[in-house]
Amino acid sequence: MPKRGKKYEEARNLFDRETKYEPEEALRMIREMSKRSFDETVELAVRLGVNPKHADQQVRGSVVLPHGTGKTIRVAVFAKGEKIKEAEDAGADQAGADELVAKVQEGWMDFDVAVATPDMMGSVGKLGKVLGPRGLMPNPKSGTVTFDIEKAVNEIKAGKVEYRTEKAGNVHVPIGKVSFSQDQLVENFNAIMEALIKARPTAVKGQYIRSITVSTTMGPGIKTTAGIEAKV
Repeated sequence: MPKRGKKYEEARNLFDRETKYEPEEALRMIREMSKRSFDETVELAVRLGVNPKHADQQVRGSVVLPHGTGKTIRVAVFAKGEKIKEAEDAGADQAGADELVAKVQEGWMDFDVAVATPDMMGSVGKLGKVLGPRGLMPNPKSGTVTFDIEKAVNEIKAGKVEYRTEKAGNVHVPIGKVSFSQDQLVENFNAIMEALIKARPTAVKGQYIRSITVSTTMGPGIKTTAGIEAKV
């Protein structure tokens, strides 16, 4: 096990690691424990009772956080003709057709989210080996393959986040910054939890939500309850 820093160890001793706290209390504690010189990201980790190896048990989707993530998101849009202007008017940081595909192939990666119109996916598919490993490949399930470019860009800029199960069945999502108010973090937390519960695959039997943890970028994780009235 890697050796932890002094600040991490001090924070970990301020709470009971086996106790499941209510979200309001857990989020209050991690904000108070954050002693870093930068505005740490607050992260939510949920372990689901699913087996991602089975297609009918994969959990994937997106949700617009009520208060955003606190991060400026750079959006690249792969589109043609009038859709390029629509993307630019909506606030996309970069928009283009085959010339943008070529730019990415040459190594340009100054964006956080990629959006594409369906008629561009033939060309964008060539970037699979580049975008795929970085989680940047446009996907209809996450709303990033669409002709409604204005809506897609606006939602992303407003704080839309994607969630998907990893190999072990875990989901990791940023829910804001330490500088956010208590209410803002709680509302973002609830938005993610509600989305995950609604996305429960019908093939899943037994306990769906196995564990929930909140933490800051460099801080210890605190176990929490779901915090909302729902069958999990």
